[in-house]
Amino acid sequence: MKVYGLGLLKGLAVTLRTMTRRSVTRQYPEVQPELPPRSRGVIALLAENCTSCMLCARECPDWCIYIESHKETLPAAVEGGRERNRNVLDRFAIDFSLCMYCGICVEVCPFDALFWSPEFEYAAQDITELTHEVDLLREWMWTVPPPPALDAGADTAKEILAAAKADEVDGGTP
Repeated sequence: MKVYGLGLLKGLAVTLRTMTRRSVTRQYPEVQPELPPRSRGVIALLAENCTSCMLCARECPDWCIYIESHKETLPAAVEGGRERNRNVLDRFAIDFSLCMYCGICVEVCPFDALFWSPEFEYAAQDITELTHEVDLLREWMWTVPPPPALDAGADTAKEILAAAKADEVDGGTP
């Protein structure tokens, strides 16, 4: 025997149950959300570490990173040595209207110049205002949380061991 309208009754029961529950809506501007540790918001830049190597811009699948730089010639460190060239960062901008927040740029940066910041409030009235330059990217750097502590049983990092060994060889003099 087939009972007609059983699906309708089940649907109405679900609706009634949902209507009697307490709402879990948070009043966002007044009550800030509790973000998980190390959450991804925007990309922050430590411009002092950026060497304009362009790896982040080349690896970005959205091509939303714009870098402009020029070469500067440095004098020889010792007499008779040769001059060195180095890149000087002129412009570093990220277009967050194009960015898909994949984090590839943060991962490929060999000089630790890019970091995830938990900052997420950067709305704009116009889409052209979502291209952020060095000054704002640097401001977000101060919201980046420190890296998580190492596990108690973890091996000492090879960089720290190498630095300690070099310090022993030098006799501890800076």
